[in-house]
Amino acid sequence: MSNIVRLVIACVVMGAAIALCAFGFWGWGILVLFLGGIVLLSFFFNENMIIAQYFLRKEDSVKSEAWLLKITDYEKQLYKTQHGYYNLLIGLIESRKAPMKAEKYFKKALSLGMKMSHNTALAKLSLAGIAMAKRDKREATRLLSEASKDDKNKLLTEQIKMMKGQMAQMDKQQVVRGGYRQF
Repeated sequence: MSNIVRLVIACVVMGAAIALCAFGFWGWGILVLFLGGIVLLSFFFNENMIIAQYFLRKEDSVKSEAWLLKITDYEKQLYKTQHGYYNLLIGLIESRKAPMKAEKYFKKALSLGMKMSHNTALAKLSLAGIAMAKRDKREATRLLSEASKDDKNKLLTEQIKMMKGQMAQMDKQQVVRGGYRQF
């Protein structure tokens, strides 16, 4: 359902709630006002995105992808601030199937912007992992340092440490493989 339709429905339901209260039906007015508030909240927070995030936390990416695919045109169905989060969720699901294809979704999520800094850090951390898979150490190092700056609540410190350790292992493997003669 389009966001404009949601907004119109919310205004109509809120108007009906006010009319019910004005005519003395307080119980019904409060109930309809509550329902109008839920419809208005669905304007700002899409229910498909909320359910997809729930299934992604439960590590059920198949159901999460199914709920995200119900959003056919995200530019019309989502509020503008949710566009980055939509691309982040698609990127997280895609990274489990084909990590190299997820790069475009993470980059688009960063370009559209996200309000919460730990989500920006998550996107940069995922891009750093993709850069490590491509053996681009400079880009991976830059993205890891940006991710650690964006992670203000220290939610991703363990993952960042683990990625730095993997990068150190990558350097050691290059030295062994890299052409130094061993006697």
